[in-house]
Amino acid sequence: MTTTVMCIVIVAESIIEKKLLEDMDACGSRGWTITPSRGHGPRDRRLSEIEGGNIRVEILASEDVTSRIWETLEEKYFPHFAITAWAFPVSVARESRYIP
Repeated sequence: MTTTVMCIVIVAESIIEKKLLEDMDACGSRGWTITPSRGHGPRDRRLSEIEGGNIRVEILASEDVTSRIWETLEEKYFPHFAITAWAFPVSVARESRYIP
């Protein structure tokens, strides 16, 4: 049997990884997957091009946690960093890994 949760994907400068993950924990995230990321976007050169590029963070979470993550991104990250995010519903097995 599967359950639907939200998948939020964040592509951000790698230099902010530690703080970003601390904030995701504070929002209630129970885990994430991080991979290196490359791409082209509307902003000019980023500090992280010198410091190590971008990361892609994927988080599976409840709608409540996803809402808290969005609020945090809008308040602390979007105005100050080259960062993008999107979310969509996904079906998962073992829902207890994502929803307490």
